[in-house]
Amino acid sequence: MTKHVAVLKGGWSAEREVSLVSGAAVAKALRAGGYKVTEIDVEPDIADVLADLKPDVVFNALHGRWGEDGCIQGILEILGLPYTHSGVTASAVAMDKILSKKLFRTVGIPCAEDRLVTREELFAADPLPRPFVVKPFNEGSSVGVVIVQDGTNLSPQMPGPWQSCERLMVEQYIAGRELTVSVMGAQALAVTELRPHEGFYDYDAKYKEGKTDHLLPAPLSETLTAEIMEMAEKAHEVLGCRGVSRADFRLEDKPDGDGVPHILEVNTQPGMTPLSLVPEQAAHVGIGFEELVCWMVEDASCHR
Repeated sequence: MTKHVAVLKGGWSAEREVSLVSGAAVAKALRAGGYKVTEIDVEPDIADVLADLKPDVVFNALHGRWGEDGCIQGILEILGLPYTHSGVTASAVAMDKILSKKLFRTVGIPCAEDRLVTREELFAADPLPRPFVVKPFNEGSSVGVVIVQDGTNLSPQMPGPWQSCERLMVEQYIAGRELTVSVMGAQALAVTELRPHEGFYDYDAKYKEGKTDHLLPAPLSETLTAEIMEMAEKAHEVLGCRGVSRADFRLEDKPDGDGVPHILEVNTQPGMTPLSLVPEQAAHVGIGFEELVCWMVEDASCHR
């Protein structure tokens, strides 16, 4: 019997547009793989919609808050529907950047120094020595990220995450190379170096074609490549992730060569757009897009 897959996309987070593209690509690939597919642009009545639809499996292509932070996962658990990606706890903890970094440190993964501050505390005095990064502590896709350099006149009137968030994460800025690693099951696939044409790897650099060069495999020594891949696997495991995740790192620049890789975060709902990194790394190791999304559906489960 053909398996019926509900693909959840869109929603109302800051990452809605990316999720719509991811969901459409996933749905197309699943249909090609022989599944019956229903695409759902998620609204707050999603529990009722799914209860009426009664799919066999849910492919969660949502990004950002509500779709990636344990909320939709909790609904799917209550409905007893197997779903892709990580469960409630792993999703919630990974989305909380402060809490997830506490876990990473317990298994020896280096992290940049950070602080959780209120809007008032940020503008009263620098929470960390400059340069530092200010970001929402519970958003993805580099939404709202601001780098505060020496000479930056930091004020509430500047565009930044403080205009919509009361609690903010402030993190030491690590000058260096941007790296990312996909984990499928428990196995790291590859390391990609990301070189934006200008600025840093922000939302536009991630999702607008031609903004960033993807170096795959990253030009690193075999030893350092293996070390970073092992860190990604450890991060996936300590969070309790399942299915596919993606870990982002900064590799310090040192006068005498590469320094220590520091993990920034783990994304439990990596993008599945034509520019996304997980499909690109999967293809690099011989796994096509259709095979990847079909594997994710067959890996779907509940109760974790």
